[in-house]
Amino acid sequence: MRLLDMVNHEVKLPSKTNSNFADLAVTAHPRPLLKRSEWHNLNGLWKFAFDDQGKCIEPSDLTQWSHHIEVPFAPESTKSGIGDRGFHANCWYEREFDTPPGDGRLLLHFGAVDYHARVWVNDKYIGEHEGGHTSFSLDITRALNDSGTTKVTVWAQDDPHDLAKPRGKQDWQLQPHSIWYPRTSGIWQTVWLERVGEAYIGNLRWIPDCERWEIGFELGLAGDLPTSGVRVKIKLSAGDRVLANDTYEVFNGEISRRIVLGDPGIDDCRNELLWSPEKPTLINAEIQLWDKDRLVDEVQSYTAMRTVSIQRDRFMLNGRPYYLRLVLDQGYWPDTLMTPPNDEALRRDVELVKAMGFNGVRKHQKIEDPRFLYWADVLGLLVWEEMPSAYRFTPKAVERMTREWTEIIKRDVSHPCIVAWVPFNESWGVPNLVETAAHRNYVLAMYHLTKTLDPTRPVIGNDGWESTDTDILAIHDYERQPERLAHRYRPDIQISDLFERSRPGGRILTLDNYPHQGQPVMLTEFGGIAYAPLDQPNADQAWGYENCSNISELEKKYATLLKTVNDIELFSGFCYTQLTDTFQEANGLLYGDRTPKFPIEAIRAATLSGQGLCTPTSC
Repeated sequence: MRLLDMVNHEVKLPSKTNSNFADLAVTAHPRPLLKRSEWHNLNGLWKFAFDDQGKCIEPSDLTQWSHHIEVPFAPESTKSGIGDRGFHANCWYEREFDTPPGDGRLLLHFGAVDYHARVWVNDKYIGEHEGGHTSFSLDITRALNDSGTTKVTVWAQDDPHDLAKPRGKQDWQLQPHSIWYPRTSGIWQTVWLERVGEAYIGNLRWIPDCERWEIGFELGLAGDLPTSGVRVKIKLSAGDRVLANDTYEVFNGEISRRIVLGDPGIDDCRNELLWSPEKPTLINAEIQLWDKDRLVDEVQSYTAMRTVSIQRDRFMLNGRPYYLRLVLDQGYWPDTLMTPPNDEALRRDVELVKAMGFNGVRKHQKIEDPRFLYWADVLGLLVWEEMPSAYRFTPKAVERMTREWTEIIKRDVSHPCIVAWVPFNESWGVPNLVETAAHRNYVLAMYHLTKTLDPTRPVIGNDGWESTDTDILAIHDYERQPERLAHRYRPDIQISDLFERSRPGGRILTLDNYPHQGQPVMLTEFGGIAYAPLDQPNADQAWGYENCSNISELEKKYATLLKTVNDIELFSGFCYTQLTDTFQEANGLLYGDRTPKFPIEAIRAATLSGQGLCTPTSC
């Protein structure tokens, strides 16, 4: 089936979310980079209660469960069965389930809980986690009993008025306004169980190196480790072809090695193994942990031969210039908010983006579910991963963001689809960046921290304007007149003049100490053309940077604008605003339900128009 046919094919989404997630439990593993065969999905119906006064400290304090909720949908969403978007700082969850049989340890995993979570098992306190966008795991073995039933209780605290925590596009006002959306509180990603042995593989990182034609890996063990005789076996394969089958002895509970694949040298042979949007070849990995002659753990993973870098004024993919065509992706759904309706919805989003002619997305102010990154890896879509912003600059905000950003990079660093990290957007959280040294130092520190945690990808220090240290000069410019846009970034423009004189959004592009020359320049927000027909209810409330009252006008404006941007030689890529309508924002190429506003073929033709047709083989 052709991609366009596949995208246009109607996808039937089950109406009962609980059964839907149960159906997907076998295949939709919530942590696709580190899979074990024995795991159990806990999504479904949980008991639920608000605690607006914050009187409950532990489960015994809660005397009445007022609701039931469909996990993993947030209580603000209609799919949760609650749909309450009021101000609620505290909420509680509880569920009982049959304890999975087996020996060893039982781990309880949470994909994400917004914002601060505490967990009890059988009324015993187990642990807590702070950070609304990152995964966490707890060993609940010591709290199990002989009854065959286990009870999990979760308290989630998420102050709706706290602007010093990373909250992304979640509104702090009662009703969504301007470019902010409904809040997401509590559990909003999959909850699941996993059986492991007394010793097991705790974390894994892949580091491809195309120049040396090798794949590095770092592996950390957890649990009670034997004192000697611990070995790790790793088998790498692409299709039916075995690339490596090696065994390594483990010392001090960790291992760091490089697997040399045997470089074929000539590009034609190399290209067969390289990962790109045009040919997303993945390398499957089977990893076993052995204690002498006893197999104690076995996981499935994957990686890819893919490198990204910057060479003068171009973005490089696998050592070749590559023109980025991104679309801004908010990652919201009308009935489920930040949580996808199901796994198929994530796959379909990736397919739609590619069918529209884009080769990547800038995930805006959201850390996406690992299942989205999995489909981007499998189907071939580049991802810019962006940290959700706090909106105040305080020591607490700095501490929170630094901790959570570190967790995010650790979780997602092995996904080949991710090609850039973005810690800041449009000076959000650092509002006095130009005048205040502490704000500038914060951005510089996050840029260098990110480069330290992952030296293999570009980092955009502050996407939009007021750049200091950055690997790509990313500009947000919502100029409505394409001819003025073409003139502003014309071929004879001097970069220094552009930095000094251009003020898109009234902001200077670079700070006075901006150190770089010859970097890639990308237009990473533009367009934002809204479709708001005059006869539509609340048409005056439809938000966009520019409005059209009919579809033909929208199609024409998009085609003209994309032709102009593609023809600007200064740019080595762009990101159009945006993929979908999102609540009051009506500036998507798709409606909120993912229906195209005009034919996919026309969107694709416009996206690919002009001169910017640089691919790994055409540059």
